[in-house]
Amino acid sequence: MTRMMEGKKAVEWYTMLWANVKGPKILEVGVGTGRSFTYYPPDADITAIDISDRMLAKAKQTAKTLAIPVTLKEMDVQKLEFPDNSFDNVVAACTFCSVPDPVLGLEEIKRVTKPGGKVYFLEHMRHDNRFLGKLMDLLNPITSCLIGPAINRRTLDNIRKAGLEIIKVENLGMGGILKLIVASPNKGD
Repeated sequence: MTRMMEGKKAVEWYTMLWANVKGPKILEVGVGTGRSFTYYPPDADITAIDISDRMLAKAKQTAKTLAIPVTLKEMDVQKLEFPDNSFDNVVAACTFCSVPDPVLGLEEIKRVTKPGGKVYFLEHMRHDNRFLGKLMDLLNPITSCLIGPAINRRTLDNIRKAGLEIIKVENLGMGGILKLIVASPNKGD
């Protein structure tokens, strides 16, 4: 799955994702091996989490090699161990296809984002086209079994269900399956 997030196009997508992310305090959810590290804004206090200790071990090595100052923590987005309103911005890239309860994870992101903050997503999701969406629904059990992540998540609907307000959606690739999304925690900001 991560292969689609590598190469020339991925550089463009990650650049767009991180272009407007500001600190001082930023949370990256689903840091994986640290593929976002080179896009981090300078002088930001960044905490990055992942549920996989093996991914975090690779991320720690990547951070060391690149001399990237980041606090890495093993943590489940469905149960964040941070106080309310801890972060100015939150970023997630290709994460919510594999979170067991995506709405719960998104509610946790909303909880830890400060009023006036933003949440940035780079996510693939179920196609809007009726036929292609149904095809993805049919194929999802097979692809989930073979590669893990769900290919038919309705991420925009899940973001709204979690109480976040969608500010911007931009189709980036794969016929509209990959999207850049900017949301507000919707806390009277």
